[in-house]
Amino acid sequence: MAYNSLITRSNVEALIPEDVTRQIIQSVPEQSAVMRLGRRLPNMTSKQRRMPVLAGLISAYFVSGDTGLKKTTQAQWGNKFINAEELAVIVPIPEAVLDDADYDIWGEIQPRIVEAFGKTFDAAVLYGTNAPQDWPLGLVPLATAASNVVTVGAGNDIYDDIMGEAGVIAKVELDGYMVNGHVAALQMRSKLRGLREKVYDGTNLLGVGQPLFVRTMQERSGYELDGVPMEFPRNGAIDATEALMISGDWNQLVYSIRQDITYKILDQAVIQDEAGNIIHNLAQQDMVALRAVMRLGWQLPNPLNQINSNNTTRFPFAALLP
Repeated sequence: MAYNSLITRSNVEALIPEDVTRQIIQSVPEQSAVMRLGRRLPNMTSKQRRMPVLAGLISAYFVSGDTGLKKTTQAQWGNKFINAEELAVIVPIPEAVLDDADYDIWGEIQPRIVEAFGKTFDAAVLYGTNAPQDWPLGLVPLATAASNVVTVGAGNDIYDDIMGEAGVIAKVELDGYMVNGHVAALQMRSKLRGLREKVYDGTNLLGVGQPLFVRTMQERSGYELDGVPMEFPRNGAIDATEALMISGDWNQLVYSIRQDITYKILDQAVIQDEAGNIIHNLAQQDMVALRAVMRLGWQLPNPLNQINSNNTTRFPFAALLP
C-alpha cells in the first residue's frame, strides 16, 4: 500500500489552460457490477447485521387411515452476519497546483473515486482480493471449494462447458438455484461470438454453420446467455486468469451499506505511512487532500433447500476457469 502518492503538476498539465478546449474527454467511470446484480438490503444501523438463515427443512407425512397419528416436524435457523468494513482513500494535491488549474479538479476526481471503490469491492467479492478477514472468502474460492467450477475444455467445446449437463449453469441448478445473471471477462465476448452451429450427417461432422448467439448478443438491451443478462465489467476488477465467467443466483448475494461515500477536504493534517513516518504535512507544505470514506459489507445466506441440503456442496454460484 502506497503512502507517498500525490497529484503533481505534471499529472494535471492537461487541466491547466493553454488556450485549449475546456471540454475534458474521459470515459464514463465504471462502477460495481456486483452491486448492479446483487440484492441490496436496507442500510445498516450498526457495524454488524444478523441474518437468520434456514438450517432445517420441514417434513410432511401421509396419515394412515381415518384415525392414524399425525407426525411432527421442526424447523431451525442459524445466523449469518454482514460486517461493515471501511473502504477509504486520500488524494493529496499542492494548493498551488489546485489554484493554477482552470477546472474543478475535485469534480473530476470524485467519479474516479467511485470507480475505484467499485473495483475494490468487486475484486473482494469475486475473488477475495484484499478482503477484510470477517468477509466471505469470495465467489470463486467458495465455488471452487464446493466443486462448482468448470475448466475451459472440460467438455467438447465451450458451449458444453457453459450450457451442457456438466456445465457451469447445470452446477448451480443441481444445488437448487436458478442462474439469473453472469459476470464475465471481456475475453468471453470473442469466445461466445466464435461459437457456431455444428453440421453433421449422421455421426460425421461436415462443418460449421451459423453463429449460435447472434440475436442475444446484438440486442440493444445488452448481452444475454441462456435468457439472462451477462455483464462485462470494465472497472478492472475482473481477473481473467482467475475466472472467465461467474454465473449464479445473484439474489443470494446480499450487501448492505453502513455509510455511503462521504468526502472531506483536509488542510491541517499529516499523512504518514505504517511505520509512522510523515509523508506529507499539509499545513507546512501548503497542500490539501480529499478524503473519501465508505462502509459496507456483503454475505451469502445460501439457505437449505429441497434440492441440495448438503452445506458443503450447496452453493448458488459456479465459475468457468481458464
